[in-house]
Parts: sequence; structure tokens; C-alpha cells
Amino acid sequence: MPQDTANRNLCKHTQYAQIFLVAPTKGMALIHGTATQMTVCIDNAQHPFIIYSGAHSSIVARNYLNHHVPNWEKMLFPTKSKNFKIASGKMTSIGKIIKEIIIPNRKVNIRLNPEFFVLEDAHIQGFLWGTDYQRMYGIDINNSKIRHITIGTNKEKKL
Repeated sequence: MPQDTANRNLCKHTQYAQIFLVAPTKGMALIHGTATQMTVCIDNAQHPFIIYSGAHSSIVARNYLNHHVPNWEKMLFPTKSKNFKIASGKMTSIGKIIKEIIIPNRKVNIRLNPEFFVLEDAHIQGFLWGTDYQRMYGIDINNSKIRHITIGTNKEKKL
């Protein structure tokens, strides 16, 4: 719903928004976060994929790659050492990998090739897609009764 900030009567004619979830206990925060998790195909295997609007860069944990992506070290591109500030402290990247990701869709699967910083000490279980590639691919997430993700301006690519 577009907002008209020039209107001086913003507080007139109001109604309560419909709640789609169970309301929290009074005084308790309703925590659902800013992440959308889905399953994607990478190297013919299914992996958790987190679309997270709270992260600027796309990242994956070294530990996750060790257990779930064989021979990932051969795909590692060296980068300048980059520190990431995360709630639990700082983490350092050891390089980047480019992985082809296939997002399953009802009509046609969507293929993407994002780069991920590999973090040494992260404990992320899956690939985390930050806002760097969300902006690049034009990702829109619509949270209603059913969560819809649109890639680009093509409405046919609604997931």
C-alpha cells in the first residue's frame, strides 16, 4: 500500500490490521525474524537456503561446506581478508565460492549463480543470501497468509 506523506489527515479513518498469526502474550515480543528459509538444489543435492534481509553479504560456513559440499576447497577464490560483524562477535572470511543454485518453482525452476563469502567460525546451517544479491536479482518478499517471493519484475517467477 503506497503511503502519501503529504496528506495532513494521516490519523483519521483508521482500522485495525488483521492478524494472521497468534498475537503474543502482552509484554512479549513476537519474534519471527527477517529471514525466509527454503530448500534449493546445489550440485544435485538439497540444501537449506536462507534469504535474510539483515545481512549485506551472502555467506556460508566453512563447517557446513565441509560436511555437505564435497571438494568445495577447489572452488574457493581468494579475497582480501574481510571481517564480518555478527551478534556473537567478529568472523573472518577465507575466500569466496560461486555455486549454481536452483530454486524449485511450480512452473519453471530458477537458476542463479551467486557468490558466497566462506566464513571460518560461523555456525550457519545452509547458505545465507544477503541483500547484495537480493538487490541484484530484484527479490521481493511478500508476507501474507502465504509467503510469496518474486524474482525480478516477471510475475511468472513468483515462488
